[in-house]
Amino acid sequence: QVQVKESGGGSAQAGGSLRLSCAASGVIYRRYYMGWFRQTPGKDLEGVAGISPDGGTTVYGDFVKGRFTISRTNANNTLYLQMNSLNPDDTAMYFCALDSTREYENTWSGWESFDYWGRGTRVTVSS
Repeated sequence: QVQVKESGGGSAQAGGSLRLSCAASGVIYRRYYMGWFRQTPGKDLEGVAGISPDGGTTVYGDFVKGRFTISRTNANNTLYLQMNSLNPDDTAMYFCALDSTREYENTWSGWESFDYWGRGTRVTVSS
């Protein structure tokens, strides 16, 4: 049974930093694309960042603008999102996701193919 679970959310001041983590289990983690998404009430889910199985390809939502860094450690099945220069618009529920539809594919195929999701971790940024 595939499970992904986020941790590390919380509160930060504008201009501050937070680091999110995601632990995956029940799957050979190193085979699959991983990603971070976020959602605020009344808005659609949006892709924050994605990373290939080998870690060599990363993609970011346009709003990231160099502030966030996605990384992964395949040895311990963990995904990270380092978020710097936070602003109140970054306030959202952040979700970790895994794309099990493609194995060992390092090319980016878009945000739509992620099919396993965590329950989310909340990030609140105050001005």
